[in-house]
Amino acid sequence: MRESGTGASDGATGDETRRASPRERLIQAAMELVAASGGAAVSTRQITDLAGVTAPTLYHHFGDKDGLMEAVIARGFEEFVEREVSVERSGVPIEDVKRLWDVHVQFGVTHAQLYMLMFGSSGPSRRPVVVTEAEKLLEIELVRLAAAGQLAVPPVEAARAILAATIGVTLMLIADAPAAAAGTEPVAESQLSAQTRDAVLRSILTDPGILDAPTAGAPAGKAGPPSYVAAAIALNATLESSHPDQLSGTEMKLFLEWLHRLSTTSSPLGETRDPHQGS
Repeated sequence: MRESGTGASDGATGDETRRASPRERLIQAAMELVAASGGAAVSTRQITDLAGVTAPTLYHHFGDKDGLMEAVIARGFEEFVEREVSVERSGVPIEDVKRLWDVHVQFGVTHAQLYMLMFGSSGPSRRPVVVTEAEKLLEIELVRLAAAGQLAVPPVEAARAILAATIGVTLMLIADAPAAAAGTEPVAESQLSAQTRDAVLRSILTDPGILDAPTAGAPAGKAGPPSYVAAAIALNATLESSHPDQLSGTEMKLFLEWLHRLSTTSSPLGETRDPHQGS
């Protein structure tokens, strides 16, 4: 028998399923069906049948099928975050950023349908929450690069560029490489992923050579002082993370605004102007 809309359970596919709440059974059923769907639409009836509940139970817990899919995406993102935070951090920030890229892509190709639901189903003017949250995770690591004087653009801009490329590569691997999508090809062996990753990272580093000799480039500045742009970005990242007591909130805000202008301007700080030129 299936469960009634009141939430009492007498439908089961196993001991663990019987112990799970109706809400949890619906999420698990939806995730299982999405994973096996091959990209085809999953119906409400399929979900409720597998979960052993009636449609009113789904509506009670999630409002509608879209609400349930949002819960599935949230659950998938929890697993995604677990993978990201489980990456062991080293003393070389650029190596950690590379590993985060690989972990992201590997998660995508081994959870193909869930990943496409999370990152590939947004329409025009719709920015999935998971994209914003994934950018924030990446930005945390990029602040370390910035503080070391190795980042040529502000962390928020670098995170946006890197994540856009990561998502694009992952979706392409899912579409073009069934073996990779099935998890049989490690991302580290994917030439497309490695080449794209390194090209994007070189574009946001003060010295692209850091990628080939990461320990030689960390901390930045041993071979000479970084450019004023890199220095401004580094100081900005350090101040935002440490919040020194020497500056008031208003002073800190103003100082960070100046640093942001320095880090995004296109003309060198030390450039001398011809005094006879017009302003």
